[in-house]
Amino acid sequence: MKLGFIGAGRIGRPMIGRLVGAGHQVQVLDRSEAAREAVAALGATPVEDVAAVARGAQAVLLCPYSDTQVREIAVDGDLVDHLEPGTLIVVHTTGSPLTATAIAERGRAKDVEVVDAPISGGPHDIEAGAVTLYTGATEAGLERARPVLSAYGEPIVHLGTTGAGQQVKLLNNAVFAANIGIIAEAVRLAGELGLDEAAVLRGITNGSGTSRALAGAAHAGSIATFGKAVGEFVGKDVAVVKQVAAQLGVDLGEMNGPHQVLADLLLPEHRALLLADASA
Repeated sequence: MKLGFIGAGRIGRPMIGRLVGAGHQVQVLDRSEAAREAVAALGATPVEDVAAVARGAQAVLLCPYSDTQVREIAVDGDLVDHLEPGTLIVVHTTGSPLTATAIAERGRAKDVEVVDAPISGGPHDIEAGAVTLYTGATEAGLERARPVLSAYGEPIVHLGTTGAGQQVKLLNNAVFAANIGIIAEAVRLAGELGLDEAAVLRGITNGSGTSRALAGAAHAGSIATFGKAVGEFVGKDVAVVKQVAAQLGVDLGEMNGPHQVLADLLLPEHRALLLADASA
């Protein structure tokens, strides 16, 4: 397929490599000269603007850093205007389900369908073709997108109509962040008992209390080290969770406590993201 791709960063770049390797023609838009050089080395074609990335594309994949950037491109911007009727838009950036549905509303007149497909995993999972994709789309839309998504996604989990993938991804992020906070509390208690933190993390990892967050902390050697390593992304993701919860009028409930504990582990700039007033 001929594809457009916007956002060749930490997550987007290995996706582009997998797409080229699967035989797709990929034209890529990114502001960074280093990113453009990198995608050209992968066999993709760097382009200069949204019109060029959309030209002739059967699907355009969005993978910029933030939900705000997605809105600038596809809600407030003119991406949809440049697409041929019947083109797919795939949104990989984790953000508000309201953004995905707003893009779908804009695209309806041109028969442009939106598949929201935020990921759970990292660049190494994408490179292995085994990153989890939480998808929201019609059955027909997802089947049209599957030849693209299967280049790097496994499993591809269909969760409902457009926006449902984002909602479940945000819940996943909230649970992951709460897990880190709970592990930090366990480590605090272990310290009061005079136990070695690395030994405690290793022990629980081999028991029924294990989780992906715990495995990451054990690998890092301490919960503080792990918290700082993932802080930029966790801080951003929890900030999005809080914003969307406020927009939709729902309460995170008991997860708020562990999220507050997690905040104490993060670098100041990431802590500020997590603790920002969602109603502001």
